[in-house]
Parts: sequence; C-alpha cells; structure tokens
Amino acid sequence: MDKQMIQPIVAAIISSIIAFRAYRKKSLDLSGALAGFIVMTLHIAVNFRFGAMLLVFFFTSSKLTKYGLETKRKLDAEFKEGGQRNWIQVLSNSGIASLLVLVAWKLTGHQDKCLDSKESGSMVYLVSAIIGHYCCCNGDTWSSELGILSDEQPRLITTLKPVRRGTNGGVTKAGLLAAAAAGSVIGLAFVLPGYLIASCSLDVALKQLLVIPISALAGVSGSVIDSLLGATLQFSGFCSVRNKGFN
Repeated sequence: MDKQMIQPIVAAIISSIIAFRAYRKKSLDLSGALAGFIVMTLHIAVNFRFGAMLLVFFFTSSKLTKYGLETKRKLDAEFKEGGQRNWIQVLSNSGIASLLVLVAWKLTGHQDKCLDSKESGSMVYLVSAIIGHYCCCNGDTWSSELGILSDEQPRLITTLKPVRRGTNGGVTKAGLLAAAAAGSVIGLAFVLPGYLIASCSLDVALKQLLVIPISALAGVSGSVIDSLLGATLQFSGFCSVRNKGFN
C-alpha cells in the first residue's frame, strides 16, 4: 500500500480517536467533534506537519481554557464550564487554514518539502499563510486564557487606560508574552517534524529555524489584532450585583 493510501487512513484513525476523546472530555460538543474530525483528517492526510500545527493549537488551547477555572468563573458572568467548542468555533479557527491546505494538496499532493523560495515561491507563501494562521489563533487564545489570570492591571489597547480584567481590548505584558510563546510553539510544531520527514540541503534546513521567531511575532500580531477588534467593535459591561464582567 503506497503513501497516498496509508496517510489518509492514518489521518482518519488519529482524528477519530482525538475527536471522540475531546467530546468525552467536553472540550468539543457533538457538532464540534464532527467538524474537528473532518478538519483534522484533512490536515494530517495532506501533510503531517499541517496536522502537527493543528493538534498543538487544539491541545494547548483546550488545556489553557480549563486552566484557572475558579478565577475565570469569578471574573466572567458568561463563563462556560469546560470551554466546549461547537462546529462554528472549530471552523472559525481552522476554516481558512483548511482551504489553504486543500490548495497545497492540489499543488503538491502529499509531498512534504522544506520552505525554499528558490524552488517554489508560491508554496512558501502558501505554507507561510497556514503557519501564520495558526500562530495568530494560538496567540489570541493563549493571551486571552493566561492574560486574564495575571495580577497586572490590564490597559485598553486603544487608549492605554486601566480597565477591569476580562474587558474586551484589555492587554497585559503577561498576555503579550503568552502570545509570543504560543506563536513560537506553532513554529516549532512545523519546523521540528520537518527535520525528520522532509529532506533539504543544510543551508535551507538552517533557514527553517527563522520560522520560529517569525511565528512568535505572528502570535503577538494575532493577540493585538483581536484586542483592537475587541476594543473597537465589542461591548464590555460589568454587573455590580454579581461583581462580574459580561460581553
């Protein structure tokens, strides 16, 4: 059985196990688990490194959503136990990347190549867009889930005025550092497996390491963009009776 048959089968098996486990642990509801299965299968079937980035994003965001539950429950009136995600949230975080993965599959099939603009500039841009997508998503998630737990006074990104914790558009140093770390993790998830499954010359292999700091910047960008949108387009309120914020 050749790779074109084995990889999709392996992808379906891995995805079904993870989706079922996520549903059992209430990280995803039923619709989210079904959507997650389809998205995961697509990513892993096309390129193991695409799958690695998606899984790193999913597992870390799911863990951090459940971290510091008591503090988050006290601060957010709309806090949802377990952080279950539905199909809309799954596709919001992976829909664009999935379309890009389909384009990558159309151009290269299941081939995994190092990023080399001399060989294929279009593929470098395409793969970079997929990496950037997950860096932004992970950066936004980490900064939101960890930033709210910081004792530091958040400041509104548009005015730098102090705001309550959990306010849309509020940023902290801890949140921005978390976003940088989140982007770096995605970069590592792409680069490290590549040294095992993609063959390229030494100079090109070394250049792959540049993906990691660039990914860190992309993670911070994702957090900043989300904060700007939150500060300008989303409502933030405060219930004095329950002493909690709401959006």
